[in-house]
Amino acid sequence: MKDIVDLIGRIFLAFIFLYEAYDSIFYFKETKAKMTYYHLEWNQDLLLIGAILLLLLGGILILIGYRTGLGVFLVLLYWLPVTFIVHSFWNDPPSEERLQAILFMKNIGITGGLLMIWVNGSGRYSIRRLFATARTPKRFQ
Repeated sequence: MKDIVDLIGRIFLAFIFLYEAYDSIFYFKETKAKMTYYHLEWNQDLLLIGAILLLLLGGILILIGYRTGLGVFLVLLYWLPVTFIVHSFWNDPPSEERLQAILFMKNIGITGGLLMIWVNGSGRYSIRRLFATARTPKRFQ
């Protein structure tokens, strides 16, 4: 049962980042406008394309369970700074403070899930495990 839950948890976490990458690609101009709103104006194209690559590569590695530590690291390179920049509830007006605090805590919870994957590995159902248990025929050894 633990192995199934590990797989489901990895799938759910990976889809958060893969969807965010898709959304950033599909709404590229709107995302750049939002970056300007948060004063991220230095080389926006480079930052946005870099973020999309981090999300895609990290999300795919987490999803398939291959080099999950690297995948988690790549996603956290994007996730942590964005959490503190976008959901800085301590800087928001009182009308938005509660919502931003909830979104900030959600992102911190997701970070906790990522750290658990980093520490515990990808689990039984992963590409890494498939490579580790695959046997080559004797004629190729």
